[in-house]
Amino acid sequence: MAGMATHVITGAGSGIGAAVARRLHARGDDLVLHARDAGRAKELAAEYPGASTLVGDLADPDKLSWAFSHQSLPDRVDTLLHIAGVVDLGPVGELTPKTWRHQLNVNLVAPAELTRHFLPQLRLSGGHVLFVNSGAGLRASADWSAYAASKHGLKALADSLRQEEHPNGIRVTSVYPGRTASPMQAKVHQQEGKAYDAAQWIDPESVATTILMAIDLPRDAEVNDLTVRPGR
Repeated sequence: MAGMATHVITGAGSGIGAAVARRLHARGDDLVLHARDAGRAKELAAEYPGASTLVGDLADPDKLSWAFSHQSLPDRVDTLLHIAGVVDLGPVGELTPKTWRHQLNVNLVAPAELTRHFLPQLRLSGGHVLFVNSGAGLRASADWSAYAASKHGLKALADSLRQEEHPNGIRVTSVYPGRTASPMQAKVHQQEGKAYDAAQWIDPESVATTILMAIDLPRDAEVNDLTVRPGR
């Protein structure tokens, strides 16, 4: 993709999202960084000079459209990068509806609503929607039911969107990283009762490299699904 493209990014505050935002910012592209509240938006704006921010709580997707209606949105969007996510482990017999809803809202319903909101701009630019999924979006393990369900749903969202929007020139990619060194991974290890060693897992910069490869690919090709696994 040529320079000065406009990217809307969720999850730019840490982990994979931060690695992607740093790379795109360093090469001079325009960033619109999603934040859950005004305080977080101020922090992101200070970290990425020149970037715009977009405030809305992914945990409450019903209110995203209202929140966006009170903010200035970009006229052009070249890529919409869904990188934010949450995880709470537990056996099916112990997970509450609140825990299910939180993960489904942030990991699935909010990406669908953001995509719906920005489809007009993406259609105009012949843009790209990229979902950072998870290995849990391809297979579910014990104690991962709610998170895996949200990520299996995200795969379905991406697959349907790809078929619907191909005639409009929109590319859709799902990236399935394995365990990646990030605050989320530290939380997972804590929930699993295991010691966390970041050196054992994928560096977020490595996942960022695969994401930039997908969005920078010439228009004669499209990466649909990309699996990234720890190399150690």
